[in-house]
Amino acid sequence: MRIAYMLTSLGFGGAERQVVALAERMAARGHQVLLIVLRCRAEHVWPTNVDVVYLDMSKSPAGVVSGLVRGRRVLCDFRPDLVHCHTFHANMAGRLLCVAGAFPRTLSTIHNVYEGPWHRTLAYGLTDRLAIHTTAVSRAVATRSIESGVVAGSKCSVLTNGIDVALFAKDGGRRDAMRTELNAGSNFIWLAAGRIAAAKDYPNLLGAFARVLAVVSQTRLWVAGEGSDQEGELVRNLAAQEGLTEHIDWLGLRDEMPAVFDGADAFVLGSAWEGMPLVVGEAMAMEKPVVATDVGGVRELAGDAGMIVPPNDAGALAGAMLYVMRKSQEELSVMGEAARARIRKHFDMNAKAAEWEALYSRLLAMPGSLPIA
Repeated sequence: MRIAYMLTSLGFGGAERQVVALAERMAARGHQVLLIVLRCRAEHVWPTNVDVVYLDMSKSPAGVVSGLVRGRRVLCDFRPDLVHCHTFHANMAGRLLCVAGAFPRTLSTIHNVYEGPWHRTLAYGLTDRLAIHTTAVSRAVATRSIESGVVAGSKCSVLTNGIDVALFAKDGGRRDAMRTELNAGSNFIWLAAGRIAAAKDYPNLLGAFARVLAVVSQTRLWVAGEGSDQEGELVRNLAAQEGLTEHIDWLGLRDEMPAVFDGADAFVLGSAWEGMPLVVGEAMAMEKPVVATDVGGVRELAGDAGMIVPPNDAGALAGAMLYVMRKSQEELSVMGEAARARIRKHFDMNAKAAEWEALYSRLLAMPGSLPIA
């Protein structure tokens, strides 16, 4: 097969990591693969050995048109059998290019229960007929997408994210080095990772951490991720108001996340909404106890191997964190082993690649170029 993957950016996000991992596995299976990125190359991007083309699309009308023209040229040269698009802007661009005759079939993947304001939902619904199929990364995302009119139920299926269990595997020596580098000492280290943005609800997490710190003083919070200057400043100011500044390490973007996971004792997610957060699966693969809010596909991912609490409830989040911290080291190890076993059984990236390959084959076997009535 000749497969083109289209995404908005190649920055350090979960959806982007998932697309890169999938593209690399398809290439390893002998398929011809191309990554097409709408925006220009960012300072920090996921490394990959797959060919990448940047369309340098800007937000202005002229920039959008220019990017689409460039994208049509790239696709006409590559001649894909299928274009697999991820996230809202790439899904819309892929459908427009499909109409323009750049390729015969487009597959959309939706990564979140909330894809943006009402006009995005409308745009999805109006262009649904241009996609041969749409997948969701969790049952929660699929249900939300169908109920809101984003996609017809008959054209939607669930194919969850996958985790590279070989990459995300604990290493005791790496743990010692990371804790030394970040001066962890004997503190219990909670790790939070993800963009500093509204979806991640860092105010909820900081409220919970303040409660934890009031009970267990030898505790630190590592935050791996960045947001806009404004969002970052707001969250840091809130941390200062809560008296947490001296107890938080702002790690920024880190490309050695397995080592960061190793250095931590447990992982916490305080999000307000999600699709199926890759970082939770990565933490589980690293044998870290997980405390997370019950949003999107988190419960589907964690199962019985994580502690799930209601969103926007700092007290409940803190209670779960303290419950984990009171466990013995042996009990924490048992929790971590169960978490990794669940990821290996249900979310291994190699198995997910085989599922994607089977879906591609079924879609390409369908008659016609576009599912237009």
